[in-house]
Amino acid sequence: MKSLTFTLFIACCCLFCGETVMGTPVDNLLERIDKGASRKFKIELKQSDRDFFELDQQGQRVVVRGNSWVNIASGINWYLKYYAGIHLSWNQMHATLPAVLPKVEKKERHETDLTLRYDFNYCTFSYSMAFWDWKRWEEEIDWMALHGINLPLAIVGEECVWRNMLLKMGYTEEEVGRFVAGPAFLAWWEMNNLEGWGGPLPQSWYARQEQLQKQILKRMKELGMHPVLPGYCGMVPHDAKERLGLNVSDAGLWNGFQRPANLLPTDERFDEIATLYYDELTRLFGRADYYSMDPFHESSDDASIDYAEAGRKMMAAMKRVNPKATWVIQGWTENPRPEMVDHMKSGDLLVLDLFSECRPMFGAPSIWKRDEGYKQHQWLFCLLENFGANVGLHGRMDQLLDNFYGAEGSTLSSHLKKGIGFTMEGSENNPVMFELMSELPWRPAKFTKEEWVRNYVKARYGISNPDLEQAWLLLAQTIYNCPAGNNQQGPHESIFCGRPSLNNFQASSWSKMKNYYSPASTLEAARLFLKGVQHVADKSPAAPLNNNLEYDLVDIVRQAMADQARVQYQHTIADYKAFDREAFTADSARFLQMLLMQDRLLGTRSEFRLGHWTQAAVNCGTTPDEQHLYEWNARVQITTWGNRYCADTGGLRDYAHKEWQGLLKDFYFVRWQTYFDALSTQMAAQTRPQPELLGGGPNANKTSAELFAMALPQEPQIDWYAIEEPWTLRHNTYTADPEGNALTIANKIINFLLKTE
Repeated sequence: MKSLTFTLFIACCCLFCGETVMGTPVDNLLERIDKGASRKFKIELKQSDRDFFELDQQGQRVVVRGNSWVNIASGINWYLKYYAGIHLSWNQMHATLPAVLPKVEKKERHETDLTLRYDFNYCTFSYSMAFWDWKRWEEEIDWMALHGINLPLAIVGEECVWRNMLLKMGYTEEEVGRFVAGPAFLAWWEMNNLEGWGGPLPQSWYARQEQLQKQILKRMKELGMHPVLPGYCGMVPHDAKERLGLNVSDAGLWNGFQRPANLLPTDERFDEIATLYYDELTRLFGRADYYSMDPFHESSDDASIDYAEAGRKMMAAMKRVNPKATWVIQGWTENPRPEMVDHMKSGDLLVLDLFSECRPMFGAPSIWKRDEGYKQHQWLFCLLENFGANVGLHGRMDQLLDNFYGAEGSTLSSHLKKGIGFTMEGSENNPVMFELMSELPWRPAKFTKEEWVRNYVKARYGISNPDLEQAWLLLAQTIYNCPAGNNQQGPHESIFCGRPSLNNFQASSWSKMKNYYSPASTLEAARLFLKGVQHVADKSPAAPLNNNLEYDLVDIVRQAMADQARVQYQHTIADYKAFDREAFTADSARFLQMLLMQDRLLGTRSEFRLGHWTQAAVNCGTTPDEQHLYEWNARVQITTWGNRYCADTGGLRDYAHKEWQGLLKDFYFVRWQTYFDALSTQMAAQTRPQPELLGGGPNANKTSAELFAMALPQEPQIDWYAIEEPWTLRHNTYTADPEGNALTIANKIINFLLKTE
């Protein structure tokens, strides 16, 4: 009996090991990439004074050495790309490795002094990750390890901390519900921008997020990462003065939303409330070596606030939790305010230079340059890249390389640059830029984007093809080379996604778009890329396309269509202004046709389908009411963003616009069709006599200038919010399941565009 019990115990252990694998955290990661992959590698953890990874060979096994699990994972990623032609990316985190891996003929070693590699913006947690489950998070943590991340922001479940804290302070569940935001808007609540929008959250949400954060932190720590937990920076509900008698400063409005108040550091209860917060945070999620705090985010200076004292109080509260902890703060607009951090010791503060590739503050030339950099404080060189998780090819390859390697020669800041950071507002796009950024710490000498792109193409698709290479070189020289002086926020926005007008240029209010490449360049890149893909498909007609190849085909052809649609829009508006009704009818119809063709193209990939976003939201709910709340959050965030006032007067509408299948057809198409119908109706009415332009009657006393202005084309007055809001309230189902053949539809689109060139 004892023998049988022991045998069963061993069998259970083997079964358990079969699920979670064996050995090291990197072995487990390899098994998640491809079952059996860990047996093809030999993992060696070695001590070293410098961060490193090393590739070597031992018999049939590839040896990967490093001084941390994350650095070893970086080495695995390097090997898979540059030896095996396997690129693991957001659209492909699993692969089939060859039975026998390509040999490392000569030992290859990479070292870096940039020991901190950070990930995430607060906004990423709402624009991309609002409805992620553990399965999706598990893939992301693997992606992070493979790309060298060892310092990830970890704010999932912060709402759980605040709920417990506020209940202990005497707030009711109903009051908590009016304070904490909904799932798609938690980031801006956490950054002290708004209260309650998108809520109230049900109890099941808090339970879900608490469990999810514990899983996230466990895996991060297994891999040797240092999660950055959210610290306390003085935020309290805006009614805290009346409700609790606290001494606060009124933070006012943020784009129309009521902001939480700031608890003044001179209030006698500041330490008590900060301690209450950290006690709850530690009880739920443990202590951290790094805490993120961005006090007074995107706010004007307030004379009632002693910023130096505020900084001292926040630092002291954090240090009471962990005397060795470091405060992580975003370098963004006015933050960190010098008067708040100048008195702090070097090493206690780590600044994320949030937009280093465009508007660095660390001392490099830019509109945000700080002549003294961050003074005594350490900082990270960060890539922001994307705002609002907007879809679109975009990058600043030359600027990124110039700013990164230029910082090395700056006596002001080079010795204080401690690493890099990914600080994108939205994830899962433009993998090429994040791949480039992730390699910079391991490449000590500056290189050209052209030589890097050639290697990237082979690594991403596992083949050499001159058409694919030429397409990417053209993209690298044009749309991925946004020049210095252009301060636009993220991708060139698709004309399809903007609210229609006679002078539509950008979709969101703050994009700062400026033309820097010809639309002909992306069309030519799409043509070349399609030619290369077709060649690959013809060689192996029975085999499915390489996943990365198909994803990029859809994305590049999508960009070409969006750019040509902007040209088509200009033709259509010119027809209207020229009063060419026949041409207007034909050109407006063609624009709408292009929009629907774009919808069909994007429908071939789940990543570009609205359903992958809305279905994830619905899946979070445990009841119909919860499902409806989460779906509403998902729909509102990518369209109106806020209520009527915040959307229109506040300017938030379309900030997080998406060029996605389903959204194009059911939301953007309706707007554009409504607009063109209004213009057509207006043109038809102008063929009849217009008494208001005659000299008699009520216009007899008008000046010639006034009469001239009345005769000019007039923008139709359309209540866009009244058209948009009903869509956010619907519950029609969108699926994430791809439909159609990407290659076939891409061919149709390129032929369509080239025929009319």
